[in-house]
Amino acid sequence: MNNIVVIGIGLIGGSMVKDLKKAHPDTKIIGVDKNVDHLNQALVSGLIDEKSDLNAVKTTDLVILSIPVDASVSLLPEILDLVSEDTLVIDVGSTKLDACQKVEHHVNRRNYLACHPIAGTEFSGPQAAIYDLFKNKTNIICEVEKTAFKLQERALQVFSDLGMRIRYMNPESHDKHIAYVSHLSHISSFMLGKTVIDKERNERDIFDMAGSGFASTVRLAKSSPNMWTPIFKQNKTNVIETLDEYINNLNQFKILLERDDFEAIFDEMKNTNRIKDILKGIA
Repeated sequence: MNNIVVIGIGLIGGSMVKDLKKAHPDTKIIGVDKNVDHLNQALVSGLIDEKSDLNAVKTTDLVILSIPVDASVSLLPEILDLVSEDTLVIDVGSTKLDACQKVEHHVNRRNYLACHPIAGTEFSGPQAAIYDLFKNKTNIICEVEKTAFKLQERALQVFSDLGMRIRYMNPESHDKHIAYVSHLSHISSFMLGKTVIDKERNERDIFDMAGSGFASTVRLAKSSPNMWTPIFKQNKTNVIETLDEYINNLNQFKILLERDDFEAIFDEMKNTNRIKDILKGIA
């Protein structure tokens, strides 16, 4: 690839181009971002080689669309309007159905590959970009059959350069499953943080008692609301379903406590310990 255009120079897009530049030192990285400070930070730090605007996608080999999912869905058709037949366009959004439906009948649909690299941290912005963020992580690809074969091959090389594992899934299944394993955990983290903050107003020493367990559980509450609010909006139906199940489990736990049924509580936790085996091998 001669050049790559990254639209949205934050944690995900920035980390991608760091690794791709390392693998292909001669590739030019062109940054596009409505946040001028982010653009300047990325240029000064060497994360990108030059700044540009959306017209840069006309002559590039790869477009990485890494902006909040609502903005991504709106911008994706405009990008496909501009690209040549040899340009691969990928997005990295945490929801896939809306994006796939938005460009379903676009004349350049074959240029687009819907994917979701399941990797990240709680930090955002170009300074959050790190090497090897995607190494040994899973990348979900949706509707691969709708992407031109030669561009599929290019995408697979990109994902190989990033060290990712590949799974294929339809967008409906992706959005349903990701609501459980990602979106729900973020909501839980935000609401646990809110609960403690509300209590802390009256009990100033509560954070002095917080240990590593609390810190790890609320880590995701440091994530960007600008990114996560659109995700919850786009995946509202699936998120509500997962919340209903989660709230039901919390209520059941509360009932067991009220009944002093600690044998049942023990059994619930013991059965849930199986999660260690399920998650074994995930970094």
